[in-house]
Amino acid sequence: MADAGKIIFSDPLLTDADGLLAVGGNLEIATLVQAYSKGIFPWYEEGSPILWWSPDPRMVLFPGKLKVSKSLWQTIHSGKFRITFDSAFNEVIENCARVRRRGQNGTWITRDMMAAYKKLHTAGYAHSVEVYCRNELAGGLYGVSLGRVFFGESMFYLIKDASKVALYYLVEKLVSWDFDLIDVQQSTSHLKSLGAEEIPRKKFLEILKKSLKKETIRGRWAT
Repeated sequence: MADAGKIIFSDPLLTDADGLLAVGGNLEIATLVQAYSKGIFPWYEEGSPILWWSPDPRMVLFPGKLKVSKSLWQTIHSGKFRITFDSAFNEVIENCARVRRRGQNGTWITRDMMAAYKKLHTAGYAHSVEVYCRNELAGGLYGVSLGRVFFGESMFYLIKDASKVALYYLVEKLVSWDFDLIDVQQSTSHLKSLGAEEIPRKKFLEILKKSLKKETIRGRWAT
């Protein structure tokens, strides 16, 4: 993959065993849209070159398979939280970058990544879900939408269960729009507890290809 000019990604099925596909390039809107449309995403640390990945297997959540525990269901319907979409994208991604995660010394949401996804949001491809408690941001998530696939990037919470509530309302909206898939990229026990599952990369790419034939819902998503 070249570092200047038009970026051309190789076949995602040709990645290394760990899913690494390419090194270098840029984070321009056209590059990111092309990457996601091929099932590829950037993931790297501050100070390193841009690394592009397409792991196998792929961790996904089929919208209709979200698992909602009894306690989470009670929280959702308690009236404790207020939900919005695309009202504070910058705050959400900045909080996602700041949150400390088990087993990680830093964050993969670099300054360049934040700037790039803010541009994607302005272009109507990246979206956020915000969860407020007493008019203070309590949690949220953000990701990229193409066709009828939502590529989840990161989530955070400052109050218990706020990120899970954000996911619930995202899924509710995606189900209403007949989305095929939420890509959560890599496996974690937390995501598995919410209904996410691993599928072969080949199957993921087949679903993605069909989903991209459907209209991308760009622009600000209404609450």
